Amino acid sequence: MEIASGVCFGVGLILWWWGTPILLTRRSILFKLHYLSVADTLGSLALMVGLVIRRPQEWSLWLLAVLSLVMWNTVLGYVLAYCAHPPERKRDE
Repeated sequence: MEIASGVCFGVGLILWWWGTPILLTRRSILFKLHYLSVADTLGSLALMVGLVIRRPQEWSLWLLAVLSLVMWNTVLGYVLAYCAHPPERKRDE
């Protein structure tokens, strides 16, 4: 179980760092935000899986953390994307 937990921790750390170099590219801010948030979410989930492998009696707290993480990242991504594009003005008819 220690090996499986360590693998999850390693994968989580790799995914966290995987999303960072894309910030230095010339892609659009929304692409960068999406790429970084997906890598961050998957990395955090892998770390949490590693934690629940080590302490399975805490599965209810793990489930709460996973739901909070998924909801927070989704809502934050939508809010930032909405703020990045101002609403279009209606033409006078």
